[in-house]
Amino acid sequence: MRFAFSEDQEELRRGARRFLATSSSSERVRAAMATERGWDDDVWKRIATELGWTALAISEAHGGMGFGWVEIAAVMEEAGRALLCAPLLSSVCLASSAIEIGGSDEMKRALLPSLADGSATATLVMSDDVRVRTDGDALVVDGEARHVLDGHTATWLLVAARAGDDDAIAVVSGDALGVSRRATPTMDATRRQATIRFDGARANPLGASSVSKHAIAVAMDRARVALAAEQVGAAERCLEMAVDYAKTRQQFGRAIGSFQAIKHKLADVFVRVESARSAAYYAAWVAAHRPDELPAAAAMAKAYCSEAFFHAASESIQVHGGIGFTWEHDAHLYFKRARASEAMFGDPAAMRERIAASVVFAPE
Repeated sequence: MRFAFSEDQEELRRGARRFLATSSSSERVRAAMATERGWDDDVWKRIATELGWTALAISEAHGGMGFGWVEIAAVMEEAGRALLCAPLLSSVCLASSAIEIGGSDEMKRALLPSLADGSATATLVMSDDVRVRTDGDALVVDGEARHVLDGHTATWLLVAARAGDDDAIAVVSGDALGVSRRATPTMDATRRQATIRFDGARANPLGASSVSKHAIAVAMDRARVALAAEQVGAAERCLEMAVDYAKTRQQFGRAIGSFQAIKHKLADVFVRVESARSAAYYAAWVAAHRPDELPAAAAMAKAYCSEAFFHAASESIQVHGGIGFTWEHDAHLYFKRARASEAMFGDPAAMRERIAASVVFAPE
């Protein structure tokens, strides 16, 4: 079995890297971080209209391209390298997936075309402090959710909560009456999160309650795969920055990269990055071709890639020395993204617990 991108997939990667080299340069990332929205609307429009990333995993029947999670992984890897500030993870990888799996035909027709063309975004809201109740044919949402990815800007909020004795996904308009939301300060300023308050907000069911739990589980696993790919790209960029600096920084009359201690650090990071790449690529292939194996593959990829990225970011700062801690250098941006994404969708310890729980031992 050969795990490698096809020529079309490689071209998708190359195109993404060319685009992000200018559209998500360090200057553009820092400018987006300083805005209330947290991302550049013009860049998002180009992503949707010129590149079509918003439509990659949406079916052709609903205005998408009908590609799979290998293509998503290729794009997310490059997005991670460039620290792209955009709702790719929340809208494209998480919410759109939940709609495709758990949405009724009516809701798919209502939501997916605008998500595919980038004119709307969506995010998934999950909190034990949110409740959904029925009111005739409609749903009503109450409670507060924190740490919602891009929740302050999303057009649609997919609220996963209990509705009596059933699971439900309620679709709430971001500007509906009874919805108040605000961006909240986080360690990683390149990826915004929000606190959302629901006070009797009216909603529509996404689909049948019988498929809601399954839809959320699969969407979360797919998002873990996408995040793992993003972490690989970011980790590789940390390694590149460290290597470039080690070649030019002089100490005791020679480049610090010639010292054995620095060589060992960078060699260790390289091995971890390449191992993480294998885990992420395999999980993306499983998401596309072997959905029954996705929970374990997604958990393994998320656990390993989280630790590999954080290690790469930490060692990059160590190699850079004092300059790596300064606001002017990008190393600290990757470090903060690494720490934040490590906890997102379950930290490595939680992912290993999932894997352990899935292991079935044959009786002796």
